[in-house]
Amino acid sequence: MHHTSLIALLVGGFVLAFVLGALAQRCRLPPLLGYLLAGVALGPFTPGFVGDAALAPQLAEIGVILLMFGVGLHFSLADLMKVRNIALPGAAVQIAVATVMGWGLARWLGWSNMAGVIFGLSLSVASTVVLLRALDERRLVDTTRGQIAVGWLIVEDIAMVLALVLLPAIAGDAGGDAAQPLWMAVLVTVAKVGAFVAFMLIVGRRVIPWLLGRIVGMANRELFTLCVLAIALGVAFGSATLFGVSFALGAFFAGMVLNESEFSHQAANETLPLRDAFAVLFFVSVGMLFNPSILVERPVEVVLTALIIVVGKSVAAYAIVRAFGRDNSTSLLIAASLAQIGEFSFILATLGLQLDVLPREGQDLILAGAIISIIINPFLFTVLDRRKARRNREAEAAKDAVAPLPADLSGHVMLVGYGRVGRELARLLASRSLTTVVVDADPDRVDAARKDGYLGVLGNAADARVLQEARADTADFALIAVPLGLEASAIAACLRKQSPGLTIIGRAHSDESAARLLGHGADAAVIAEKELAHSIIAMIEATPQRRGSTPLPPAQDFVG
Repeated sequence: MHHTSLIALLVGGFVLAFVLGALAQRCRLPPLLGYLLAGVALGPFTPGFVGDAALAPQLAEIGVILLMFGVGLHFSLADLMKVRNIALPGAAVQIAVATVMGWGLARWLGWSNMAGVIFGLSLSVASTVVLLRALDERRLVDTTRGQIAVGWLIVEDIAMVLALVLLPAIAGDAGGDAAQPLWMAVLVTVAKVGAFVAFMLIVGRRVIPWLLGRIVGMANRELFTLCVLAIALGVAFGSATLFGVSFALGAFFAGMVLNESEFSHQAANETLPLRDAFAVLFFVSVGMLFNPSILVERPVEVVLTALIIVVGKSVAAYAIVRAFGRDNSTSLLIAASLAQIGEFSFILATLGLQLDVLPREGQDLILAGAIISIIINPFLFTVLDRRKARRNREAEAAKDAVAPLPADLSGHVMLVGYGRVGRELARLLASRSLTTVVVDADPDRVDAARKDGYLGVLGNAADARVLQEARADTADFALIAVPLGLEASAIAACLRKQSPGLTIIGRAHSDESAARLLGHGADAAVIAEKELAHSIIAMIEATPQRRGSTPLPPAQDFVG
């Protein structure tokens, strides 16, 4: 039987990662934990099959490139700007506090200042994978609290990218390179990065979209996927070879430039399976470097590291968010979101080893802290979920204190969802003197609706009892403004069953979600992109015709 160490490592890595990742998911833990444990099982510190330790770092490097490419591809400056007033200063202070705590532990262990900085930075940054999964499971990504958490994470990612660029120069000076003082090393590094950024902004922003446009014109899916991967890997390798910057920075900028292209969503979807696969290999290869014996040999250090991540960093984040005047629920969510570390921590630890600055013990402590924090993090969110459930029960119990809807209420508009779209719809309905009843499962949003002067009902609109309370049987219209397609379809079906004569209009993001809404009983589904096109045509119709042009036919009222 012929085999190579590469094939053996890939087969062992994927099979074990699948098995342990599935077990972690079954236990309601992040699959990332299973991937790390798969690497531990394949590593040289545990009995049984041992993967090729020489190949693992190279696979990890490819994983880093694709991870950073994905971060750049999903980087949204607009999302960051929405919460910049709290995310920018908050994340900066939290990173500084966590880094100081990590540096203090490192100095207590007798490490150098540079090792302490890398160790502290590694403990300061949360995992994108773990955080987004936790928020998505609880449908919090589109909420204000979720946007703050995501914006906070974006700032952390940017800070870590800058750290990856500057640390080699700083570490080289700290290592005793007398031929090049620190200021000169940093200046040279900044010049190289500046040249690379200028090249990407001037040349890359023109060449990459042009190239993708040509490939899309060929109508070949395989070539498109190959083109995106060639851009990610080629830019990363070229940035390191020609400009002397890291693979990570090159891949990040490749993703950022591609994100500005009209093909960014297609590129993200087409390359997602491969990016996920190499992300798994990255975590497996990181796990291979972990020596589990440190849990027995250095338990005090492991516990202190975990406390910095789970307690110290979270307390700092909670205090910062409260200082910015946010409510207790938002502060607790941000604190729980940041009580773990992940991919950037591993990248920084690997860089520290490559620079011969961070001791092997430091990487083991970072990995031990990551594993412990990833295990604990879901339980923190469970505590928050129970707290929210208790608040919902209290809100239900306090309903008697809120004036019930008028018994003779009829001809009103039910508005399901009081987010960004819902608030604007409520304002427009009020401007037309239409009675609006807001239905939302979030107590804060229902309170906000009542403060804004609307009738409010707390509960899930897919529950018949909630619809009865909102007088769905006597309403004229129901507007579904929730962002999730499956949830909107369930609400439409319940509304149609409750009130067959009700006119139901839903919000959709694609033709598929619009068709699903219509199939579940909605009378119309409004797709944002199509509605935008109709609005533009309406503006053209409203503009006085010149030069004898033919008037356009009237646009339809509903889309979908």
